[in-house]
Amino acid sequence: MLQSIRDNSQSIVAKVIVGLIIVTFALFGVESLISLTTGSKAPASVNGEDIGEQELFRAVELQRRQILAQMGENADPASLDDNMIRSMVLDNLVEQAVLVQSAQEQGMAVSPQMIDRSIVTTPEFQVDGSFDRNQFEAVLRTVGLTPLTYRDYLRKETLIQQERTGYSLSAFVTDSQVEALMQLDRQTRNLSYFELPEAAVRAGVEVSRDEVAQRYDAQKSLYRTEEQVKIQYLLLDKSELAKDIEVTDAELQGQYQQLLAGFESQEQRQAAHILIEINDNRDADAALAEAQALKQQLDEGADFAELAREHSDDLGSASAGGELGLNGRGVFVGPFEDALFALKEGEISAPVRTEFGYHLIKLEQIEQTELPSFEESKAELRQQVIDQKAEGRYVELLEQLADLSFSSGNLDEPAEALQLEIQSSEPFSRAGGSDVVTANAKVIDAAFSDELLNDGVNSSPIELDAGRSVVIRVQEHMQPRQLELDEVAEDIRQELLDQKTAQQLDAQVAGLLERLRQGEAIAAVADETGQALVELTDVSRSSQSLAPAIRSELFRLPHPAEGGSSFGSVELASGGRAIVALTAVNAPEAQALSDDEKRAMRRFLASRQGQQDYQDLVRALKDAAEIEIN
Repeated sequence: MLQSIRDNSQSIVAKVIVGLIIVTFALFGVESLISLTTGSKAPASVNGEDIGEQELFRAVELQRRQILAQMGENADPASLDDNMIRSMVLDNLVEQAVLVQSAQEQGMAVSPQMIDRSIVTTPEFQVDGSFDRNQFEAVLRTVGLTPLTYRDYLRKETLIQQERTGYSLSAFVTDSQVEALMQLDRQTRNLSYFELPEAAVRAGVEVSRDEVAQRYDAQKSLYRTEEQVKIQYLLLDKSELAKDIEVTDAELQGQYQQLLAGFESQEQRQAAHILIEINDNRDADAALAEAQALKQQLDEGADFAELAREHSDDLGSASAGGELGLNGRGVFVGPFEDALFALKEGEISAPVRTEFGYHLIKLEQIEQTELPSFEESKAELRQQVIDQKAEGRYVELLEQLADLSFSSGNLDEPAEALQLEIQSSEPFSRAGGSDVVTANAKVIDAAFSDELLNDGVNSSPIELDAGRSVVIRVQEHMQPRQLELDEVAEDIRQELLDQKTAQQLDAQVAGLLERLRQGEAIAAVADETGQALVELTDVSRSSQSLAPAIRSELFRLPHPAEGGSSFGSVELASGGRAIVALTAVNAPEAQALSDDEKRAMRRFLASRQGQQDYQDLVRALKDAAEIEIN
């Protein structure tokens, strides 16, 4: 079990954590971290351990961007409730602190080596399949983290996952529980049912003009149009500007020279190692002696990968023959890195002492990063020049658009000067429209502002996203008005039809169920209603022969008395009803349950039990903790 915990911590949790952060926040830049007031009281403390203002600030920024990413390209940061986000994030940090403390009290730990291994094997930090220090730091800068803060985040989450995994792997269920659930899962049922179609009842329902008028008078305030506007707008799109940009060879050469000037070749080393750990069962002298014995075998021609698989205590690399991949400086702890970069290709070091134990390090290959040639870079350089020119042109035209829109009484002059098309929207309310412009929160706010509605002016440029801006003008303002009865009569009539039909169906169902429970045969009742009776046997919980609603009702009904039936009804997706009779419950034969099925169900039940146990622990820990929110 302990091995499983360590494996999960190294190979799964770290990658999931990193992946979620990277995918979410690679879509957005992160605002520069501001200086925070020092000396103030911490936002919260858990059992005497402070949650700092800077930690809270970083977590709030990450959460804000996750929400904005989910909102899509029209996300408006101004629409977020920062106080609510801060409160939610602080609650999460408090829970995290409680769980980390609990894991540490249970003696769980995450070594720096485990964190190193998680980092270097994370795909988002790799280039061409190998860890790249520059990529690592660039990704972290994108999400507003430093290597130290990221390592701390990874340490905490891995600690929490260790204890969660411990509960999951420690839970168990008895054979009797497995048997009981398997019996229920394999149970089948016999039924009879018939449907009462909505259409037949609806055809006999009448709604008078007086009823429509009464409903209109009773709910008159509901029948009003929304306030709406129609707008005209000019759209400035950077991607459209880029289509007309030409790039000369001289510009490409200039861009390539900039790339040359900023390029720094880095040495990377492909290495493998064997770790002899110092622990409670092996002191430093014993670990050194074992490492020296292995070095002797290697000097005599033993295969490094085989010895690593047999003897290395680094669980993350042992199964791969000790392979650590291709890495540059700054990845490994000091003594290990110094020894690695002092080796020549093919050499194996003497035992190297670090905080983890003794290492035997083999240098397999040295690579220097090389600058791609001009021809190899040409397509990327061309796009860079186009992007730069388009950005410059976009900023220039945006300034002109702002000036011309401010000084003009309509959109004609800026449209002509900037060669932009005046576009018109469909009417939309304060809830927004269906296109990218009228669905934008900033556009909606501007369109319904007093300035545009009352003064009839053009708006200032409104940024839709990083590459598109609009200037809008209200073309028509439609005030809310009371709808006349004739305008809504048909909608009201349909609403009353629906209600009356449902009421009559429910009344009919109640009467039929009462007759069935009094002993009348379901076949006779179905025949009387003119509906066909369907009879099925051995229906399972996964059966596709029944509508899901009928199947759910079948397995909800209680066991019938011997020789009798249990009755129920259900509303169908079509609007009709079904009368259901459960006639028999069939228990599976014991020999039908294979050993493999029992093992699979036992694992499933134990996992669910472990999850529940862990959730109970979380609640108990939070209830018992001394939590102070400032």
